[in-house]
Amino acid sequence: MLPTMNSLGLIREFLQNRLGVTPERAIPEAPLNTLGVDSLMMLELMFEFEDRFGITLTKDLKSPKTVGDMAELMDRLRSDQD
Repeated sequence: MLPTMNSLGLIREFLQNRLGVTPERAIPEAPLNTLGVDSLMMLELMFEFEDRFGITLTKDLKSPKTVGDMAELMDRLRSDQD
C-alpha cells in the first residue's frame, strides 16, 4: 500500500515543483496569491488533488485564500468521500 500524503504535503510539493516555492514558505497562514498561485495555478492544483486522491470537486467550491484554507478544504473533501 502506498503511503498517503497529507493535504498540506501535497500543496507544498505542488508549489515547490510548479513555482519553486520552498516548503518553509508554504505555511498555513501564507496567502496563496503571494506565493504565485493565480486562478490557473489554482485549477492545476485542484486537478492534481483530484488525480492524487480520486475525488471529483464540485464547481461551486469557494476558492481558498491561504495555504491553510486549501489544506482544510482538501481534508474536508477527503473525509466526506470516506
